[in-house]
Amino acid sequence: MLLAVDPDITRARTPDPAFYASEAAYAASRERVFARTWQWIGDLADVGEPQTLSPRTLLPGLLDEPLLLARDGDGALRCLSNVCTHRANLLVDAPCRTREIRCRYHSRRFDLAGRMTFMPEFAGVPDFPSPADDLPQVPLAQWMGHAFASLAPARPCEAFFGDVAARMPWLDAARYRHDPSRDRDHAVDCHWALYVENYLEGFHIPFVHAGLSAVVDHATYSTELFRYASLQVARARPGEAAFAPRDGDGGAAIAAYYWFVFPNLMLNFYPWGLSLNLVAPQSVATTRVRFRSYVGDPAKLGAGAGAALDRVEAEDEAIVNAVQKGVRSRLYRGGRYSPAQERGVHHFHRLLAEFMVPELGGVPEC
Repeated sequence: MLLAVDPDITRARTPDPAFYASEAAYAASRERVFARTWQWIGDLADVGEPQTLSPRTLLPGLLDEPLLLARDGDGALRCLSNVCTHRANLLVDAPCRTREIRCRYHSRRFDLAGRMTFMPEFAGVPDFPSPADDLPQVPLAQWMGHAFASLAPARPCEAFFGDVAARMPWLDAARYRHDPSRDRDHAVDCHWALYVENYLEGFHIPFVHAGLSAVVDHATYSTELFRYASLQVARARPGEAAFAPRDGDGGAAIAAYYWFVFPNLMLNFYPWGLSLNLVAPQSVATTRVRFRSYVGDPAKLGAGAGAALDRVEAEDEAIVNAVQKGVRSRLYRGGRYSPAQERGVHHFHRLLAEFMVPELGGVPEC
């Protein structure tokens, strides 16, 4: 019961600190949280044409499931297992164009829908081939030019991402283009949930991020909660880079929209485009965070809240590394939440409890 978090934020305490050190809880989260949610597996740029394949790995370091995006000759896109159904060889190593999938180990072949079409030296084998010889298909969803997969989805992908489109109907992130020069992978010495918690509140901005605090108005910083997501809205200080005024924000000048989609995806929208951050647990005390940038307006790079992401990340890492050490203190018993500043953190903890310990009760529909 390490995640028994009161639904009333004014009464609630943060999770039992033992949660962040528990190997059993970490192992349980692999199946109860990450295997049942939608995980980002990259953009679709290299599988835009018919008869194209692109290997992906589902949440490297935790789920580590080899997958294959396959677009057939008719243009239909599927997500298949990238493991041969004969002797488990990995099938495709790099993006390519082809009419079939061929295993280089024993020459078993599949069409681009995953059906086995050929296998040498199997004459006389009864009940062969059978559906078990086809490549398993994995649930796949597409959103704004990006692909998401889930091994056993608890809810449809729309339940997790639909609120983003509904809240920001003007968003056209599908036109953004990946800029590999801005890609970063960060190794952080902390439990993955501590990294997420830090992201989910702007409380620390004036104390940790002097540069960011100079361009966003912390006094008007706000958090909005949705069923499986939350949004932090940062208004720009006068004269700083901002989105064009929108009705949904009362015409205010917005410096950044920080979306979190449970359990581990951050979609940071700036006037220049999107910084997508995937939090990938590696162990109970280590996390890898993948930063990928998708640029919509290159002229706006280098200004405003999205200008110094490397510096902000370094500041965040220093804090969460220190929290990782502190949360293991024998004298720390957990804390209370600020109702004004930590609604997103409380919401995240309640979602964790919903997935990890269903008998504790779920999060009300937002």
